[in-house]
Amino acid sequence: MQRVRPERPGDESAIAQVNEAAFGRPDEAQLVAALRAAASPFVSLVAEDADSALTGHILFSPVTVGDEERLSVVALAPMAVIPARQRSGVGTALVQHGLSACRAIGVGAIVVLGHADYYPRFGFAPASRFGLRCPYDAPDEAFMAIELIAGYLEGIEGTVAFHAAFADL
Repeated sequence: MQRVRPERPGDESAIAQVNEAAFGRPDEAQLVAALRAAASPFVSLVAEDADSALTGHILFSPVTVGDEERLSVVALAPMAVIPARQRSGVGTALVQHGLSACRAIGVGAIVVLGHADYYPRFGFAPASRFGLRCPYDAPDEAFMAIELIAGYLEGIEGTVAFHAAFADL
């Protein structure tokens, strides 16, 4: 059984361990800690098993699009699942709960730089279709977006600027 809930005080060490195990390096765990300290809005969810051990983590943090600071757009990054639980539905549950949590706080759109064969199942499409450009050298199909509010990105275009904490990754 898998339960998804918001991050709470005391989860920081376990979240760092999940990210380090999933990515095989400390960079993403350090990014999560930096975003936790400086980003708002900040949506951080964890997946835990029946024994309350954390098996996954997902994070959403604010981005800007061109000069449009008024927009409520966030980035999904990172998402991590411990290797033993990958491909078991943990990531799917995290993304679904994350989309709901972002909708609940009024987020209009989400961007993600990720696997082009994974995120479309949740409604993500190449961000270029919305007029959004990736600030990194990435294939068009890997930089995706989803509107949580229909038409939210209409008439908006530009390069997405991730939170400054991403510069250290």
